[in-house]
Amino acid sequence: MSARPYIGGQAVIEGVMMRSPASLSIVCRRRSGELVVREKPMPSPPKGPRSWPFVRGMASLVDSLRLGSRALRWSAELYEKDWADEDPRAGSTTGAALALSIAALATNEGEPPTASDEGKSRGALAIVPILFAIFLFVMLPQGVAELVNWLFKLNLPVTSPAYQAITGVAKLAIVVGYMLFIRRIDVVKRVFQYHGAEHKAISTYESGLSLEVENARAMTTLHPRCGTTFLVMVAMVSIVLFTILGAVLSAVFPIPEGHRFLVSVAFFLAKLPFLPLLASVTFEIQRLFARYCTRGPLRALLWPGFLVQKITTMEPDDGQLEVALASLQATLWREKAVEAPAREDRVFEDYAELLADPGYAAAR
Repeated sequence: MSARPYIGGQAVIEGVMMRSPASLSIVCRRRSGELVVREKPMPSPPKGPRSWPFVRGMASLVDSLRLGSRALRWSAELYEKDWADEDPRAGSTTGAALALSIAALATNEGEPPTASDEGKSRGALAIVPILFAIFLFVMLPQGVAELVNWLFKLNLPVTSPAYQAITGVAKLAIVVGYMLFIRRIDVVKRVFQYHGAEHKAISTYESGLSLEVENARAMTTLHPRCGTTFLVMVAMVSIVLFTILGAVLSAVFPIPEGHRFLVSVAFFLAKLPFLPLLASVTFEIQRLFARYCTRGPLRALLWPGFLVQKITTMEPDDGQLEVALASLQATLWREKAVEAPAREDRVFEDYAELLADPGYAAAR
């Protein structure tokens, strides 16, 4: 019996994207109630350096941002078309664009890196969310730490362990505060509901249950491989990594007195080349936690991520569960029919019609 394929996913606007090693699908619900299915085969998972530990983490993050940005853009186009004839302002996602770019990280369920199927120009889609994430989760926390250091007259060196601890706490506070803020945006709130539906659908699949709404409804909205947990773990791992970096830099380059601003800027710039290492180390730790800490007392290690997931996931309704399950079934069909040519987007009147499709029925 062949092993069941590994499934990851991401919530999008009024829909869910699911990915397996050989397939990708996105299902979105239109205002009419119709389900639009976009699915295609994916290139074979990479071998060689891109599959190595501590390399695959960064490759997975870049692939997730690239695919997630494209899926979000497509779902936004469908959403805006539905509202165009009624109230264009109500359907616009322009104001939520940056919020959604970080929401893509938070609602992404990790998966192995896939071989790129796009040119370098398409890879630029990941640049904006990466730059925004660097500002939000690297530059801003260091600025907050500097403010705390000044307000309380702590006189902590920029490279000291205590300073890095303050930076890490600030980073975690910014993650939580940012998610609480964007949760108030209607479009993002709906995305967080689909995020819960995505987790429930994947948990149903991983439990070996049939992909039915009744089974998915009983599942938790929390999942150990969630992108939200990844962001929380990045904040914690960064304290250790940048403390080590600070100690090394202090030993090699003695820090002159009276040039704190320049030292602070220099240390920020010194961090940037180590961000891929930070992502890769965190990716490997999260994989270990997801594999060995889901039961028993070690589950406590997952609680910080689960607590923040309670912000980025919301209880979905049955219609949202249908969308997540439909996307999962389309992905499983494509995984089995990987040699079949890519198809045009398909439209189903409702979930029942999709379930009656011979290919998707067989995938169940």
